[in-house]
Amino acid sequence: MMTDSDFIPSPPVRKTERDSLMRRQRFYGWLMGSPAFMGLVLFIFIPFVMAIILSFTDQRLLSPNPTQGVGLRNYDRLLSVSWVSQDAVRDADGKVMLDDKGEPKFERLRNILRKDPDLKGYNELTTFNFSESRTVLVAKDPIFIKSFLNTLYFAILVIPLQCGAALLLALLVNMGVKGTNFFRTAYFAPVVTSMVVVSIVWTFLYHKDIGLINEFLNNVSFGLIDKINWLGDPHWSMPAIVIMSAWQGAGYQMLIFLAGLQNIPEDLYEAASLDGANSWQKFLNVTLPGLRNTTIFVIISTTIAAFGLFTQVDVMTSGGPADSTTTVMYHAVRKGFREQDIGYGATISVVYFLVILAIALGQKYYFDKREK
Repeated sequence: MMTDSDFIPSPPVRKTERDSLMRRQRFYGWLMGSPAFMGLVLFIFIPFVMAIILSFTDQRLLSPNPTQGVGLRNYDRLLSVSWVSQDAVRDADGKVMLDDKGEPKFERLRNILRKDPDLKGYNELTTFNFSESRTVLVAKDPIFIKSFLNTLYFAILVIPLQCGAALLLALLVNMGVKGTNFFRTAYFAPVVTSMVVVSIVWTFLYHKDIGLINEFLNNVSFGLIDKINWLGDPHWSMPAIVIMSAWQGAGYQMLIFLAGLQNIPEDLYEAASLDGANSWQKFLNVTLPGLRNTTIFVIISTTIAAFGLFTQVDVMTSGGPADSTTTVMYHAVRKGFREQDIGYGATISVVYFLVILAIALGQKYYFDKREK
């Protein structure tokens, strides 16, 4: 039975009370987020501003000389790239002279760089040979260019490998087979293990003569696969680091994919079964679309982590052999701390931070555009 009080409307919330509630919510929001904001300011914003300031100086760790401003000299040293075109040396009859290997002979690049004042401070980066001429790319810091290309090569290899392995592990764990908790722990264990420890262990596994990986490949191939110098061959050193890094980091992305899989409604799979979809069709039409936002996050976070490659290189190869595993982070640390050139190391860090930021924003723009 309804009473008269049921027809009485509730009093409207006063504007002052609503504004006061919103102010309290904003206050508590800023209060709860203040530790994170303080951490960002102390460990990212302030160091980045200091790095920008140092990049315009000749600051060194241990130097009796006072620090002086150098303007854009560090940036010119880091980013300057040019080229030198050469024709083959000819004899008195106009014939091309050949070297000991039977190839066209050219004047020594060092002599050309010394003669031209505009090429002062440049060193060889790479050479493109033609029939009777060649073009030599030169840079003031060729190691930086090589290290950036090495880092890009590492990212191109490790991102699909690590994300694919993480998705596969998440699908296996999500199946709910017996022993799921054990497998989840086993897959995640490398993530919580120190990267230094993991790198040392894999250095022994990659050993050319006594490493377990070479022994395993030799046994399963019945001796057809010879011993591979994983960390001593420029062609194998970076793929070796890629394999180890993907194995070590896949467990973290696995947990993220697993959380995304568990948020996909089961009704979608049931509807797909009623439509006659098989397992592969369910994966393509239900699982992958349901993991879209999760995949975007995993790809972007893995990309940022890949461009920060340092520990594996420092422990396993020290940038070798022949600078085949030198990365930008390793080059920055080597210049800034081991060679004590803080100003130039800060310049590398600033430029590299902007590059990573541009890549991350580009990925986000691409995925947002795909979604629309």
